[in-house]
Amino acid sequence: MRYNRPWKSFHEQLELLKSRGMVVTDEAAALDYLQRVGYYRLSAYWYPFRKFKQVQGINAGKQLMKALNQFYPNTQFVDAVRLYLFDKQLRLQAMDALERIEVALRVDIAHRLGKRSTFAHLDPEQLHPSFIRKKLRSGHTRFEKWEEKCLNLQRRSKEDFVKHYRAKHGESFPVWVAVETWDFGAVSQFFSMMQVKDQKALAKRYGVNSWHTFQTWLRSLNYLRNLCAHHSRLWNRNVVDQPSLAGTNNIPWCRSFAGKEDLIARPFLLLAICRHMVKTICPDTEWHNRLAEQMRSFPEQHSQRTLSMMDMGIPEDWNSWW
Repeated sequence: MRYNRPWKSFHEQLELLKSRGMVVTDEAAALDYLQRVGYYRLSAYWYPFRKFKQVQGINAGKQLMKALNQFYPNTQFVDAVRLYLFDKQLRLQAMDALERIEVALRVDIAHRLGKRSTFAHLDPEQLHPSFIRKKLRSGHTRFEKWEEKCLNLQRRSKEDFVKHYRAKHGESFPVWVAVETWDFGAVSQFFSMMQVKDQKALAKRYGVNSWHTFQTWLRSLNYLRNLCAHHSRLWNRNVVDQPSLAGTNNIPWCRSFAGKEDLIARPFLLLAICRHMVKTICPDTEWHNRLAEQMRSFPEQHSQRTLSMMDMGIPEDWNSWW
């Protein structure tokens, strides 16, 4: 179907919300937020306050929930704004942890592999054989695609040390220099390409017995990083790239999530993984306490539709181990 909804001014957007039952106590402030943040970004935060009804799905017997163009009674524009601001601070806290994790992983990889080979990240003998042999649909191996990605990351970097190294030594960066041009996605991808003995060693450093599980942790944290970097809604999102908890019996806090698909599909588990890794990197960190303080500041609502921080997928016993 071709999109045929007309353009609306900010005043018209506000009137539309009011016609659907949203209470606006300060029109000037509401218009300011529509102009600065945007209708569709804010719509992710007033969406939970919309009414829903059950409808028949395409498949026989399957019931679906459809959002109505009507808000729960007493829903105020400020309810969505406060939720948006809470989520913004949550993303900033997550990015703080992800930066520490990414930097530490770069050092871990470079220090371990660089001891064996100066150019370990481009040395097939230092990587898992399957990535060298297996070809993609393009006809290239994953290793060849990785080589191309590494070169692109190096060329894209504007850091002075990269310019200096390239001018003096050319494009062949040793692993301890190359890692500093990688983003989280590259770190996660390279970890999956390492030999199992190296994956086991790095996983063990973070107290995870299963290298495969640790691999899923890094992939999920990269997913979290992308959400935060693109300013996407986080607090109650359904996590697409979910981490595994297999083989984590030695990590007590993981038991709070084990077998609970509703919690594993929510973002708090990813924040718990961040906590676990940051405390390994810096045992005296206060990051987890700052995050807990942020979560406890979850805004109250005027709406009859009550939301809470528990919608993030927080297990009931989280205070006992956080």
